[in-house]
Amino acid sequence: MPPRFSTVSSAALTVRQITRALSSTATFSHAKPTRFAVARYPTTQPRAALTPLTTIRFHGHLHKPKPGEELHVTFITKDGTQNTYEVAAGDNLLDIAQANNLDMEGACGGSCACSTCHVIVDPDYYDIMEEPDDDENDMLDLAFGLTETSRLGCQIVMSKELDGLRVALPAMTRNLQARDFEKR
Repeated sequence: MPPRFSTVSSAALTVRQITRALSSTATFSHAKPTRFAVARYPTTQPRAALTPLTTIRFHGHLHKPKPGEELHVTFITKDGTQNTYEVAAGDNLLDIAQANNLDMEGACGGSCACSTCHVIVDPDYYDIMEEPDDDENDMLDLAFGLTETSRLGCQIVMSKELDGLRVALPAMTRNLQARDFEKR
């Protein structure tokens, strides 16, 4: 009987399985999520032999800005620290924050299905942005500390018009995490 194959996401793989896949003839880039076909018994191949089906994309992947086309965004953290980053057009605030280890969760992975990437936009830039759509407004209704200039970071895509954008991270989010209860 031929082996059955199932598809699992790269997050479910062990380090050993990923190392084995990387040492094979596979090539990887940062374009798409990786899915592997994993052989199940009976098979003549070693257990969990991997065959890459697509390429790896890391969450929080940013494009490197071309020289002269850098855009700037400033995040104001919960403690008042201001962090300014050079970013490329097309990157969203959730990816920028996570790539720079800022405290923005993005529990839904940027699919506009939660409010954990809630940011408060500087009023000077809020009017420049497109209006939030109905899905974003529905999620914003769940956000902690909602203001007139609140938006979801996953829905704010950097453009030349938003160069110099300033956003503040709210004091809390509604998605509870273990680190919310740690003593600081």
